[in-house]
Amino acid sequence: MYVKFKDKDNDDVYLTFKNKEAYANGNHVLVIPKYKDNLLFTKHKIRGIEFPGGKREKGESSETAAAREVFEETGATVKHCEYIAQYKVNRQIGMSFTKDVFMVEIDKITQQPDYFETEGPLLYKSLSEIPENKKSFLLKDPAILQCLERVIELGFYK
Repeated sequence: MYVKFKDKDNDDVYLTFKNKEAYANGNHVLVIPKYKDNLLFTKHKIRGIEFPGGKREKGESSETAAAREVFEETGATVKHCEYIAQYKVNRQIGMSFTKDVFMVEIDKITQQPDYFETEGPLLYKSLSEIPENKKSFLLKDPAILQCLERVIELGFYK
């Protein structure tokens, strides 16, 4: 069963929640990280504040990609990772893609000399603390917002 959305480009998005036995096989990852009592975000240099994520590299599992993206974009080390959802974006223009969504618990955050295309880690108690004009369009995307709601429903974050 899936939930269907339209994204900002009017493309169809199909979101499916997963259980512990599901296999993550997307070509992109999105990570919703918790560090202590905060959600961990990163600030993309162009898009603004968003959750870490990116493309899976050749030969890499989605779980490994999730941990790598979190570290590259925030300097954080993953303690626990759980696959919770997958969504597919059927693009009218450009390449369609499938994104695996993980909720992760962070062990520690270490300052890095470079955060690749981001400006490093940011901690907030909730999305509502982030000024609207600082949010990436991804933090307004219905699929991502549904995934955050799912993380809260599962008791991972309050």
